[in-house]
Amino acid sequence: MILLKQKKSGFRHPFWKWVYSALCVLSIIAAVGVSIRAIAVSVRVDRGLAVRQTHGDVQLLRSNGANSAIVGNRLSAVGDGLRTGRRSSAVLEVDTDVGFLDVSERTEFRIRALSMAADGGRITHLSVLRGQVRTRLRRFTNQGSEFEIETPAGISGVRGTEFGVSVQEDGKTGIATLTGAVETTAAGESVAVPAEFQNLMLPGEPPTQPVPLRDDPGLEFERRVFVEDNTRFVTLIGQVDPVNTVFVDGDPQTVDRLGEFRFTRLATARLRVEVVVITPLGRQEIHEIYLL
Repeated sequence: MILLKQKKSGFRHPFWKWVYSALCVLSIIAAVGVSIRAIAVSVRVDRGLAVRQTHGDVQLLRSNGANSAIVGNRLSAVGDGLRTGRRSSAVLEVDTDVGFLDVSERTEFRIRALSMAADGGRITHLSVLRGQVRTRLRRFTNQGSEFEIETPAGISGVRGTEFGVSVQEDGKTGIATLTGAVETTAAGESVAVPAEFQNLMLPGEPPTQPVPLRDDPGLEFERRVFVEDNTRFVTLIGQVDPVNTVFVDGDPQTVDRLGEFRFTRLATARLRVEVVVITPLGRQEIHEIYLL
């Protein structure tokens, strides 16, 4: 009788068993490495500001020109910016979970810096040339995170807060902090503006000391009529909070450090003007005034 034996598969010599086991371990490590790399790619953070709302005349600014902004547009490069016209506004989202930027009428800003810190913090620097913006930012968790707004008068830096700036035509800048804290820096000096306070930065001067937040777009005024070269004129002398911006019939006004502004018109029957006052936090009032 002949007995047929089935040969067992596998490696019977200890050396080959060790080689087989090593190859299996290396295969697992390689597979895990591929998986980790895939996860790293999937959580990559896109930096920039995304347009979420527009009203009226809103222009998207690029290095090669400008065009009308629409919801979904992104500002993702240094030099990108936004400009709003009369009675126009916009809302932008900062990254995907940092917060929002509310932009009032007749405002222009550009991205000055947009990068990542070594610890994963997000660095965003904006340059506001004129107008009013309000930030609504969550508190930052990374030490390297920065959010700064530069104006012709100085720099306002935060680590997550709700605050606003108003930039007048001559660069004078009002800052108002609603929550958190803002560090204002100009002429080599820094002044903290805590929650529920406001201050003022004038070009070439250190920031003023903070005073309690008013957020008041009110207007007080008086009229003065005078004659020059046999022609009658009327001057409106207005008084507002010095941190506010003022427009008369769409034209920006220079507001001095005490909050006074003046403009003169040829005196005609039933002369009327529209005065718009905007606070650093974006609160606005329209005052229609008959000069005669």
